[in-house]
Amino acid sequence: MARVTNKPASRKRRKKLLKHAKGFRGSRKLYRNAKEAVRKGRQYSYRDRKNKKRNFRKLWITRINAAVRQHDLSYSKFIHGLKQMKVDLNRKTLAELAVNNPETFAKIVNAAKKKLGKK
Repeated sequence: MARVTNKPASRKRRKKLLKHAKGFRGSRKLYRNAKEAVRKGRQYSYRDRKNKKRNFRKLWITRINAAVRQHDLSYSKFIHGLKQMKVDLNRKTLAELAVNNPETFAKIVNAAKKKLGKK
């Protein structure tokens, strides 16, 4: 008796994987190599989705620090002052304010300074 290989399902599975490998160069378009390339690509995309969040947070902190230092305050003291005032603005919003609305940001910095007991 002949072995049944379920050709339609295996063909569909291969075509789906090769579709994911679309745009790859060289032998990575061949099934065996494409399988490995797609697997690695998925690993990298998973990892880099996490790294993207990390990098943006670093960028926001850098922007806030640069803006706060123009008002003679350090980033850590500024954040501490905000916590004492119970201001619940995230770093993304603070960075946007620092870049796009410096006068509003200056008011926030001055309020934090007062809470810390500085002039």
